Amino acid sequence: MTKFPDFEGLAMFAKVAEERSFARAAQTLGVSVPTVSRAVSRLEQRLGARLFNRTSRQLALTDFGLRLIDSAARIYAEAETAENTARELATRPRGLIRLAAPMDFGIRWLAPILPDFFELYPDISIDLHMSDAVVDIVGDGFDAALRIAVLPDSSLVARQLTPVDRFILAASAYIDRHGAPEHPRELAAHHCLGYAYRPRQDVWRLRNSEGKEEVIVPSGALRATNSQALVPMALRGLGIIELPEFLAYDYLIDGRLKPILSGWTLPTGALYFVTPSARSRPAKVEVLSDFMVARLSNPAWRWRG
Repeated sequence: MTKFPDFEGLAMFAKVAEERSFARAAQTLGVSVPTVSRAVSRLEQRLGARLFNRTSRQLALTDFGLRLIDSAARIYAEAETAENTARELATRPRGLIRLAAPMDFGIRWLAPILPDFFELYPDISIDLHMSDAVVDIVGDGFDAALRIAVLPDSSLVARQLTPVDRFILAASAYIDRHGAPEHPRELAAHHCLGYAYRPRQDVWRLRNSEGKEEVIVPSGALRATNSQALVPMALRGLGIIELPEFLAYDYLIDGRLKPILSGWTLPTGALYFVTPSARSRPAKVEVLSDFMVARLSNPAWRWRG
């Protein structure tokens, strides 16, 4: 079986020949003189011939060394070029990013800011996967994801962008017809619209200022895997809906939906930029992370009513 070429020995031989000194070659390579000397001696032993004639004052290539030096120098130069190119690719923002995002958030708030990102980084492209189902970032080969959760997966690296509140809402038509509940327990007698993609069972956990918690299982005529699909029912006055802030904002602003159960709040989650690892993260992912922080840390949909 053919032995693997001694690339290290060839590279150090080429550098010693270029510098005409073991000491200067070692300094240029950032290693010790004995390391360079051992590598060259190992190469000489492997090849069965001396590469240098050495005296206390002079270092010169042997005839054998002269025949080998051009090939060794070319190998060293090509390896150095390849490494520099790879380093540049790793530090320059370019290439494809596979990004996952929730469906409604992606359409309403992510898609409108992406043109600005592409104008800043024309060498980056994004494969955007939008779904309300929680994707396996590592298993499905994603570079990053936007996630809205109370707590992100601890096995991932999560950068919090902004808090995300949730609201229990109803249209005026519903309140006029059925009245507004004053306590969470009263929701059992109301038409509540359910969201099917909770990490666990679809429940509403409400807490008051005294820390008392009520857990409600919504029950009504419609349950869906997409929150936006529930909105027409709520706007028609046919049910009470729970919406995250980024979806509720438009309806709160124009008054089509109104918060109910004042004095009770749902757990505050957050929008996270999530990646598999923070170590050796490509420049393309770093600049996307910074862009998300700049554009989504103080978003327009934060409700301050």
